[in-house]
Amino acid sequence: MVHKDSVEALDVQTTPLQSDILSPEKQKALYKRTLFVVSVSQIFGGAGLAAGVTVGALLAQQMLGTDAFAGLPSALITLGSAGAALFVGRLSQTSGRRIGLTAGFMMGGLGAIGVIIAAILNSVLLLFLSFLVYGSGTATNLQARYAGTDLANSKQRATAISLTMVFTTFGAVAGPNLVDVMGNIALSIGVPSLAGPFILAGAAYILAGIVLFIMLRPDPLIIARTIEAFNKEQNEKKHSATTEQLENKRGIIVGATIMVLTQIVMVAIMTMTPVHMRHHGHSVGEVGLVIGFHIGAMYLPSLVTGILVDKLGRTAMAIASGTTLFLAGLVAAFAPGDSMVFLVIALSLLGLGWNFGLISGTALIVDSTTTSTRAKTQGTLDVLVALSGAAGGALSGVIVAGSSYLALSFIGGILSILLIPVMIWSRRAEN
Repeated sequence: MVHKDSVEALDVQTTPLQSDILSPEKQKALYKRTLFVVSVSQIFGGAGLAAGVTVGALLAQQMLGTDAFAGLPSALITLGSAGAALFVGRLSQTSGRRIGLTAGFMMGGLGAIGVIIAAILNSVLLLFLSFLVYGSGTATNLQARYAGTDLANSKQRATAISLTMVFTTFGAVAGPNLVDVMGNIALSIGVPSLAGPFILAGAAYILAGIVLFIMLRPDPLIIARTIEAFNKEQNEKKHSATTEQLENKRGIIVGATIMVLTQIVMVAIMTMTPVHMRHHGHSVGEVGLVIGFHIGAMYLPSLVTGILVDKLGRTAMAIASGTTLFLAGLVAAFAPGDSMVFLVIALSLLGLGWNFGLISGTALIVDSTTTSTRAKTQGTLDVLVALSGAAGGALSGVIVAGSSYLALSFIGGILSILLIPVMIWSRRAEN
């Protein structure tokens, strides 16, 4: 029989009968419903993420009256997202995806509201504390990509991940384009204009949480546990021993390595590209165009990437990630500083390589975990990804200040190519 805890959890959420849930037809329907609900929440989540981040540094600059700490909001948001990733992952493990993701988005919304209040009161301390809490939305937005995979079979997981990322793009693109509109709305109600985008961010995050709380029933992780427990019992009747645990540990290490390396390289080069461009006389509009191509390349190819990861395999696409990032580093390093074309190519390759790495690495993590530990492990690994991105951003400035943008890009390219021997080691270890 299925484990008692799982059945009780299902009864609490008034899910269908056990036999109905375990049928292939019902599993397929639940998978599609879960993917739809998560995708809708990601549209709101993307808007919350992008709208606030767009003006965070400008708001800090305005309130402090100096450029010295303008980069602090980004660091605080990253630090907050790291802590929230751990919290959301563990809460999801104990209470299900619905509760974990809802709590994370609600915290992000409260953080955005705190930023608005801080701007009205001109309180720098409250502003920085609110940025920490606001980072919860960033972490939850990433964690949500796992929810779509809970009920996916091994041939659908990467596709499920990529679908949620595509829907994130819709919100992420809409958010920055509403900055002026939200600024005018803020002024009309007596709020500083730069706090306007945080009105949108707060509403978007809270709406994402409401969508998940109301619609993510039955909980996909709890259903997946029930199915896994049933399948395990059936397999135990036929097989007495398994090496699954060793294989899982190796897969987790490889998946984490892929995501961490790609995050470091992407953030490091991306962070210093605007500075590099400004030093070569490019306008703010040209910087925005290059970064726009970069963000587009990070998310828009996701649907195709997911299919490729499922069809060609995690290993092949991880190697493609390393190769693409290596090419991005080379193009960025040796491109003429005044060439928009080469910079667009370099940053587009950088975004695409990150996309390959995140989806293939995430799929490996899902493949390599069981439902009994999956959400907790995913949350812990997202902490590593967030902190590695923060480290990449911080070190990039040090490298450029001590050497050059060419050196940073070249080092990033060399670092990314390390994914190839990692994947070769992984394949040999399996044989």
